[in-house]
Amino acid sequence: MTEPIELMEPMIPGESNTQLDDLVFDLVKESSLLARQLNPTVQLSVGHLVRSMNCYYSNLIEGHDTQPWDIERALKDDYSDIPEKRDLQLEARAHIEVQKKIDECQDPKVYPATIEYVQWLHKTFCDLLPEEMLWVKDPKTEKKIQVIPGAIRDTDVHVGSHLAPHPVNLNSFLVRFEEAYNPEKLSKMRRIISTACAHHRFLWIHPFLDGNGRVARLMSYAMFMREEVGSSMWSIARGLARNHAEYKALLMAADNQKQNDYDGRGTLSEKALVNFCKFFLETCVDQVRYMDSILKPEELDKRIKTYTENEITLGHLLKGSYPILREALLIGEIERGKASELTGYKERQARTVVSQLLDNGLLVSDTPKGRLRLGFPIKAVEVWFPALYPNTI
Repeated sequence: MTEPIELMEPMIPGESNTQLDDLVFDLVKESSLLARQLNPTVQLSVGHLVRSMNCYYSNLIEGHDTQPWDIERALKDDYSDIPEKRDLQLEARAHIEVQKKIDECQDPKVYPATIEYVQWLHKTFCDLLPEEMLWVKDPKTEKKIQVIPGAIRDTDVHVGSHLAPHPVNLNSFLVRFEEAYNPEKLSKMRRIISTACAHHRFLWIHPFLDGNGRVARLMSYAMFMREEVGSSMWSIARGLARNHAEYKALLMAADNQKQNDYDGRGTLSEKALVNFCKFFLETCVDQVRYMDSILKPEELDKRIKTYTENEITLGHLLKGSYPILREALLIGEIERGKASELTGYKERQARTVVSQLLDNGLLVSDTPKGRLRLGFPIKAVEVWFPALYPNTI
């Protein structure tokens, strides 16, 4: 059964369509402002937190409600005795490990919207999963089928009402996908728009037996990073999860064929693709602005002070804790020997304050005597970063 690649067109709105241009300008401007908010060392620490947040919301989209504190435990090799819960913790850690590789430029050098890159994403993620999570059921036969990390599927799949391309045609569609989003053929503005387009068209192709949604989100994340509008300090997954019904509806709408002769030149609806891209880019801008609002140093400093004073009142922290945390926020890293100066205590008492902050995860250090920097434990997140996670948590 041969399916023409024209069935997937248009891959990107025509150049005469300028409906998305203002959103691209906003995203470039807002992401540039966000990058200047904090000391680079603090940005790295925030990046660790955002990876966990991104993982939490990506899991939520997949219907896997892994709580933030369980994710935090998994990163410390502290796993649940309950098999199902442990599997979700391992899944969360796998997502974080893959995103960390992207953040630290340990991913393939090829552009993310390529066959090689998406296979790397799928394989790297699946290789870290427990074996129990690498099986799916055939909806018709109920037979269990094993998911092979990085392998293009060899069976038919339905995604809602959409019948994805037949396995024998997947290579043709993937080659067209790679050609259409070749960054060397697109302007920066068109590359940013193509990130939203590629998100849908990848899901339309649905090249893997399972895990396509997660791969699509990680691919989009990596594409934005290459265009220097993405960063480890914000996450599209949070916005998509918080508007999951609209996200799903617009994805499905973009699967539809064009409505009339004014609806683009391809087989699929250009209007529906533009609507999805508009939602996608608006979500990005909204998430960048949200992170910008909670990462303003003076406001973050106030929330850290409020939290610390409350913890001191409860007897959970010692007096003198806040000046150390404030210095770490403003400077990025501090020498341990400076704790005495900051707290006004003698060296022994100052070390006790530092030790307690380390035990609580509010400070972290690479070595027992190394420099100190801010940590972002889940127990402090609710105050330090309002609404980062749902209020139900």
